[in-house]
Amino acid sequence: MNSILIADDHILFREGLRSLVGHWDDFVVVGEACNGAQAVEMARELLPDVVLMDITMPVLDGIEATRRIARELPTTHIVMLTVAEEPDFLFQALKNGAHGYVLKDTPSRRLHDLLRGVLRGETPLSGTMATMMLENFRRDESQPAETLEMEPLTERERQVLELVVEGLTNAEIATQLYLSENTVKKYLRNILQKFHLNSRVEAAVYAVRAGIVEEH
Repeated sequence: MNSILIADDHILFREGLRSLVGHWDDFVVVGEACNGAQAVEMARELLPDVVLMDITMPVLDGIEATRRIARELPTTHIVMLTVAEEPDFLFQALKNGAHGYVLKDTPSRRLHDLLRGVLRGETPLSGTMATMMLENFRRDESQPAETLEMEPLTERERQVLELVVEGLTNAEIATQLYLSENTVKKYLRNILQKFHLNSRVEAAVYAVRAGIVEEH
């Protein structure tokens, strides 16, 4: 059973999410926080698998709470909750360690699928947001791409990486390359190991900024 911590300052929204998750057989809500500071404290205590984190909260906002949790609990998956795509806030949250975001009007079945994908190492981002994030990293001169000593990618690994940059999920990559989803996961693990990185978003950003894959 995967544990979820909900962090949102609107009690009705928290209660609605708790009720929704209660109908799932693979997730359980273990706590609710009404502000970012409380979210950090509860995450330390409960060690949830997933934190659903609102961006705008009192005491401590979700972006800073994300940074603190990601730093202390690297195995906890943080997913931002937002009423609309807010590029500046979401970009900062992703840089701070968030694993993706979902809109608050996302259908329940889609939310369930997204959270299961997060636990598989996928990152819920719209194509627009993924492109914007890559472009922001590419133009950010304060973060120059480092030249890493790594093994060269195989042709198949490069193909997988190109599709990751395009924002495709593991299942979509598997379909396009006529592979099993498990095989795609193995290729992705190999890519992360060779890049000395921890997530597919980091790999996509590095690949574009280092010129390994062209941004489309």
